[in-house]
Amino acid sequence: MMQAAAANDYKALYEASQLRITKLESELAQLKKMIFGSRQERFVPLASDHPQLSLGIEEEPVATSIISTQKISYTRTNILVDKQPLIHPGRMKLPESLRREEITIEPAGDLTDCKMMGEEVTEILEYLPGELYVKKYRRLKYVRPDNMGILIGSLPVRPLEKAMAGEGLLSQILIDKFVDHLPLHRQMQRFERAGVKIAYATLSGWVTETCHLIEPLYEALKKEVQKSNYLHVDETPIRVLDKDKPGASHKGYYWVYQNSIDKIVIFDYQEGRGREGPSKILEHFEGYLQTDGYQVYDHFDGRKEIRQIHCMAHARRKFSEAMDNDKTIAEYVLGEIQKLYAIERKCKQEGLSPDEIKSKRQELSQPILASLGKWMKEQYINALPKSDIGEALAYAIKRWETLSRYTENGILGIDNNPVENSIRPVALGRKNYLFAGSHEAAKRSGMLYSLFGTCKMHGIEPYAWLKNVLQKIPSQPINRIHELLPIN
Repeated sequence: MMQAAAANDYKALYEASQLRITKLESELAQLKKMIFGSRQERFVPLASDHPQLSLGIEEEPVATSIISTQKISYTRTNILVDKQPLIHPGRMKLPESLRREEITIEPAGDLTDCKMMGEEVTEILEYLPGELYVKKYRRLKYVRPDNMGILIGSLPVRPLEKAMAGEGLLSQILIDKFVDHLPLHRQMQRFERAGVKIAYATLSGWVTETCHLIEPLYEALKKEVQKSNYLHVDETPIRVLDKDKPGASHKGYYWVYQNSIDKIVIFDYQEGRGREGPSKILEHFEGYLQTDGYQVYDHFDGRKEIRQIHCMAHARRKFSEAMDNDKTIAEYVLGEIQKLYAIERKCKQEGLSPDEIKSKRQELSQPILASLGKWMKEQYINALPKSDIGEALAYAIKRWETLSRYTENGILGIDNNPVENSIRPVALGRKNYLFAGSHEAAKRSGMLYSLFGTCKMHGIEPYAWLKNVLQKIPSQPINRIHELLPIN
């Protein structure tokens, strides 16, 4: 009896060890892929005639290359596309909005009795470094008749009354830091090369005061987001210096809310990753909430006025990571998900209306979702729960109903990629400035990421927009502050 019990113990220990080895090998493979491999998540089967890609949707024909070779005294290879010569598109056309500096070149030699027959125009793109210049206001003073008073011209309203920086310089400093990710100390060095020494504390103070000036705009943008009936939500970390943690940094979070229909995004900084932050923003929200599988979001699915949708890209990522663990299951699931994305691409290419998209999804997507959900449950019975494929199946099965909800309405997206695209500038910024100087600084950064992110979604040039806002906002009535938003 004792020997049998010991044998069972050894067997259990061996199986646990093998599972741990498999898990560690999988983690090692994922780390290698993160460092050296491609980051593309889209699944492309090896065979072009893969049966999982037959959707009843005709693919657009792809131009084929035909190579013919002629041998004379050397070998010349002519590349033909669909039996037509490959035509080079030519040099990029420069925008008409750019200032032109015209230089006329006359031919050398005697032009007597010559008649001009035309001209050839060559355009070269040039650049002048950004210029610091001084606006000098000379306010003339007059004495009234009989010395009854003095008249003097009034200064125009300035964004920061006590600062020597104008709205153009303030705008460029903010654009450089929060759009082009150039930290203030590098901007300070650039100004010094131009012959102007501006202290770091001065630059930092200008940024702080400008943020205070446009804070009402951020609050107005937040209200626009809260009125939405469809939001993408995600969160991303940011390191913050904390006076209560000398020698260490605090890990805060930007909670990002995006309305992809009206093209609005806000970044709300919170010190933690708990549900307190989103609970405040979403207190009165009603509609569809699209998220990843983070458990905090499950709290909102319990509210009857909120209908949660999960992100198909996150589910797909789990199976991509499980390819080395069970290629057969992972490839099948990825192939089926690829069908769903092919349907979405086709709808977008055809410019279908929301009602037409809903109809197409019910016809083509819902059968795939129903079949795949049932198939995954059957496969999970034989999978090791703690293996990569077991965890991928468990993740998808648990959320399959919410992963499939996007088919209910044509305005909904299949995944949360729109909000992840809005988060990318923060990731780039983190690599440059590394951390925020305080919790208040992190909040100000979130405010600027919100306004500039919304500009980007609307295709608005951020410098021109911000300079215009700084010219108007000091005298703008607070009840009309929303008129200055990028969406207006």
